[in-house]
Amino acid sequence: MNLNNFDFESIPNKYETIYFLQSIRDLLFPNYFCKVKDIECLRNKCKENFLSVIKNDEDKMNSFFDGIKNVYDLLLTDIEMTFSSDPASNSYEEVIITYPGIYAIITYRIAHLLYELGEKISARIMSEYAHSKTGIDIHPGARIGHHFFIDHGTGIVIGETTVIGDYVKLYQGVTLGALSLSKGHELKNTKRHPTIGNHVTIYSNASILGGETVVGDNVTIGGNVFITKSIPSNVIVTLQEPKLIVNNK
Repeated sequence: MNLNNFDFESIPNKYETIYFLQSIRDLLFPNYFCKVKDIECLRNKCKENFLSVIKNDEDKMNSFFDGIKNVYDLLLTDIEMTFSSDPASNSYEEVIITYPGIYAIITYRIAHLLYELGEKISARIMSEYAHSKTGIDIHPGARIGHHFFIDHGTGIVIGETTVIGDYVKLYQGVTLGALSLSKGHELKNTKRHPTIGNHVTIYSNASILGGETVVGDNVTIGGNVFITKSIPSNVIVTLQEPKLIVNNK
């Protein structure tokens, strides 16, 4: 390993990448986070920022902005799911501006688009920025369907090869992770993280591990469970209720 030949010209600038993320967020949701006077001007600025971050690759820029419409459509489903799932929400505007889960999902969907275009360092810069802001760690390589809801969110981990279906709800502390990393980098390009079906709810601090672990459709996973084997559809998985002992002082 030689760290002495670091090529600053070929590596995305961290601060430019974060600025680009924020400008795309403003393009998707103008006037929610800052005042936008001219959408077309902002769009052109975003394209300039892209070429600065991705080093003047116009083909990738065109592919990215072609994909932004789909990102926006997916985010609308996530916002709708969040609002309808949380009785504490008062408006779509509140969800967009204040919910850390939506912040993390917006960032993930933008970063995932870059990841799919091969810009993995830029994508990781974005996802780790959202991680630092929210405590929610979503690898940009994960594949997540529409109507995705994260409640509270702190401590959630979603690994690179995770696949999540549609209408999935995650609560704080959930880990969708690898079963074992003892082989380290030898596991690169293998399915290491679980597959979650449609209409699944996973409650707080549950851990679901392993690339061969599949959770079926219409499943509810209770809090604090530890799962390393596949779960069939249409079931509820919980721990046996512990015995509560109350002693006098």
